[in-house]
Amino acid sequence: MSRHGERPDARSPGQALEGALTAAVRRTGAASGGIYLLDAGQRALCLVVTGGLPAEYAAPWTRIALAAPDPVADAVREDRLVWVGGLEDLARTYPRIAATLPYRFCLAAAPVSGPPAYRGALLLLWPADHPPHATGLERARIMRAARRTGGLLQATGRPPVIPAQPRLVHFQLLDTRTPHAVANFAERLPGGSLALDSEGRITFLTSGAARLLGRGAGQLLGRLPWHALPWLNDPAYGDKYRTALLSREPVFFHALRPPDTWLDFYLFPGPDGISVRIIETALADRPSPAPVPIKPPTAGGPVGVSRLYQLMHLSAALTEAVGVRDVVDLVGAQILPALGAQSLVLSAADAGRLKITGHRGYKPEVIERLDGLPLDTVLTPAGQVIASGVPSFFADPAEMARSYPQAPKISDKQAWAFLPLIVSGRPVGCCILSYDQPHTFTPDERAVLTSLAGLIAQALDRARLYDVKHQLAHGLQQALLPRTLPRIDGLDVAARYLAASHGMDIGGDFYDVIRLDPHTAAAVIGDVQGHNTAAAALMGQVRIAVHAYAAAGATPDQVLARTNRVLTDLEPGLLVSCLYAHLDLTRHQITLASAGHTPPLMRHPDRQTAVLTVEPGPLLGIHADASYPLTTLPLPVNTLLALYTDGLVEVPGRGTDRTTAALADHLAHTDVSDLDQLIGDLVHHSWPHGQHTDDVALLLLRTTSTPGGTPAPAAARSARRPSRGAGAP
Repeated sequence: MSRHGERPDARSPGQALEGALTAAVRRTGAASGGIYLLDAGQRALCLVVTGGLPAEYAAPWTRIALAAPDPVADAVREDRLVWVGGLEDLARTYPRIAATLPYRFCLAAAPVSGPPAYRGALLLLWPADHPPHATGLERARIMRAARRTGGLLQATGRPPVIPAQPRLVHFQLLDTRTPHAVANFAERLPGGSLALDSEGRITFLTSGAARLLGRGAGQLLGRLPWHALPWLNDPAYGDKYRTALLSREPVFFHALRPPDTWLDFYLFPGPDGISVRIIETALADRPSPAPVPIKPPTAGGPVGVSRLYQLMHLSAALTEAVGVRDVVDLVGAQILPALGAQSLVLSAADAGRLKITGHRGYKPEVIERLDGLPLDTVLTPAGQVIASGVPSFFADPAEMARSYPQAPKISDKQAWAFLPLIVSGRPVGCCILSYDQPHTFTPDERAVLTSLAGLIAQALDRARLYDVKHQLAHGLQQALLPRTLPRIDGLDVAARYLAASHGMDIGGDFYDVIRLDPHTAAAVIGDVQGHNTAAAALMGQVRIAVHAYAAAGATPDQVLARTNRVLTDLEPGLLVSCLYAHLDLTRHQITLASAGHTPPLMRHPDRQTAVLTVEPGPLLGIHADASYPLTTLPLPVNTLLALYTDGLVEVPGRGTDRTTAALADHLAHTDVSDLDQLIGDLVHHSWPHGQHTDDVALLLLRTTSTPGGTPAPAAARSARRPSRGAGAP
């Protein structure tokens, strides 16, 4: 029994989700939608239930990376309702999605909150006639539907299992029972008529429609038109259908029924499906010039509407892959399912050998055996494919054995496509797609695979170049920051630098701890304007100057003033903020000087935490004769200082004051015994999904005892013990 005396929801999580989606669509007036849940690794959102659209159209969107620029991911990451009011809004905010879905519709994505196993998003879509702006009442209904979804899930008492394919819900929005008189009315109309439900299946047709389409009712009812009629399985016709389904606007097109009959199709969409009128095209209206007659489908069927639609989506996604790992993840998560393959190996030619850069679906021992083989090996056709630039396809093991009789069986795969990765006319690697069952590659499918290999090659080439630049930038950044922090009696220190989530992983944030003598130390943190090598180079100069002046015995204000004169002489064109703290560990006091930098947080021994009031001077590099006021404060034993750059607290959509106050409150109620762990905890608090938009530098300092080994006073020691209240770790 629940705490309110009610029985837990007797339905399974899957049934609860189906009911939640159906209720959300009905209560909001949406035409279609879906529910996403976070996977076990909390890195991707998986579509678990959908309705209102053919399942194959949802295939490219069944798995969305949490970090992706996508309305569903944004709703979960930022815990807010995302509304997209039309195609222009979509193109402006999510250009890649607009490129693959150029149709007029509105959408909303709302976060489904709760424990990690129940977190996700509710996605709803409306047709083109919906106003571009959602009313306050509509937004409230959407958010209530999302909250209800989370509540229904948790009421089942069992975390939902993410299925291999999303569950499909059939919305019964209208009574579909067709009275006999209506059927007779449709039969009397000239031409033919048929009805499609919201998933695209034929639910009704007249004898005239069956005659014009050249199929009996038994061959058409319950099937998708482009599956039942191969001559309609064309991307152009599929695009017309998607336009009608998503925008809810009438659509017209011609189609040729082999061998020589032209038909006019009129699509009239509604809330529960599409009504279609079919009329034989008049001779004067037939398209001219006449196209080449359509060839009959080959064995295995043509490459269909859904396949090309998926590949269009995947090719757009490849343009956003950044590193080699991103390319491998995208190919493995999206391209393999779209092509019906189960396994993948990406290899590159390197010094006469095949070096594997990524793989999916193979056992480690198989990859270990394949990695590093010479290009002329007989164990795999990959070397020959790279040398010739010509793809190879093997429908079954027997065909492989005939072409490569010396190749041993090293896996249980049953079919393979070896695709050369060609960049600027030069083969640089090989993509191997493999299948668990024998697979016949049709001419159309071979053409699609070869074209897709070219896209993968370009993405992989860009990714490898990015990885090289990333490694170079990372090495430069690490060289400019302190390799280690000094050991200082009476002071615990920890620091971390995190580059912005997007970019070269290099920037101008810096920190330093300087041991001045056995009883005093200096702590420095700063931020150079920019996220490039120029910012990093200037950061190195500033850090060296500060370190030199501090070691020479300058006071905090003198350190900043002299460093400022150096920068104004260099005229770098970049501004620098900096905070310098002088810590006297015997007198238990701290003296600070600031050049326009974010003030630090101080947690006192009694756990009270606040932002320090530090009178700032101007940024470094503006005025050569600038002065920097001093602020002196007590520094008792067991005091914790958090020095940080603004990237930690500047969160989009939230005021800096609010974010800083929340961080201070979190620090006051957090275990601070492990400073390295505390750094990660503070960063996660401000950026729970890791997508910080600016560089972050964080330096923690905690006074532990009087230098020379004097233990902390009893009051300070007791302050270190966590209480049993909200502040307990």
